[in-house]
Amino acid sequence: MTNKETYTQFIKSEAKRLGFLSCGISKAGFLEAEAPRLEIWLNKQMHGQMSYMENHFDKRLDPTLLVDGAKSVISLLLNYYPSETQNEDSYKISKYAYGQDYHFVIKEKLRELLFSIQNEIGEVSGRAFVDSAPVLDKAWAAKSGLGWIGKNSNLLTQKTGSFYFIAELVVDLDLEYDHAVTDHCGSCTACLDACPTEAIVAPYVVDGSKCISYFTIELKENIPTEMKGKFDDWAFGCDICQDVCPWNRFSKPHSEPLFNPNPELLSMSKKDWEEITGETFKAVFKNSAVKRTKYEGLNRNIDFLKT
Repeated sequence: MTNKETYTQFIKSEAKRLGFLSCGISKAGFLEAEAPRLEIWLNKQMHGQMSYMENHFDKRLDPTLLVDGAKSVISLLLNYYPSETQNEDSYKISKYAYGQDYHFVIKEKLRELLFSIQNEIGEVSGRAFVDSAPVLDKAWAAKSGLGWIGKNSNLLTQKTGSFYFIAELVVDLDLEYDHAVTDHCGSCTACLDACPTEAIVAPYVVDGSKCISYFTIELKENIPTEMKGKFDDWAFGCDICQDVCPWNRFSKPHSEPLFNPNPELLSMSKKDWEEITGETFKAVFKNSAVKRTKYEGLNRNIDFLKT
């Protein structure tokens, strides 16, 4: 067995030990197929007010510009599908935000993985990425054979659907590389048909500026009045295109205690949401991604849903 094979096997078994759902590896380099797609998407203003998407165009497409001597992109998936969901009479938040902020949870695991690699193999340089830099997570995960990019632009897998986070370690180490898998969306249009704001403008193309997640998290000003009645009670993020995806019938509950929700969250009614105080917000969402929208932002979203 060559060093490359040994190292690759070691990395994948360590990823499993740390609780990652799966691990795939690609050769670091320029994402040729993604470049024109990203350019068109930006030119059509589908990123709305997310101006940061316009920055670092080249780095977004080539991790060798982010990490000196980068040779491999190690893509990892971490399940966040909950065993319990919010009660029926509630304003809804995306399942990914139920527990502690994933950035911190995953960053810790990636640090440990890099430490294990350095311990086992020797001097290896690398950087961990969790939504924290201009890296096209889904494109790398698909290139690494972890799934295919579905019509709702999420990474899908036959065994576990799409309720997972994607993260990367970019390292200066030659490894065995995986191959992309085939697309299994077929003629299904469930996600396009279900999106209440028609954000999925064509199969595989999502206009970010029309997405409920964009309006409830990224948009800093008032939500446009023409969106009234279209949010289906989503107060932070939206899971509709994932909830209707047939592959998510295979989602299994995660086993990461840090992703377990504050019990209060699951029992909150609409009335509780409407009367939420700053103190309750801090207590329920102490280490949650919901803090991104801040107390004022959450209130804005709930007022919009109420009226």
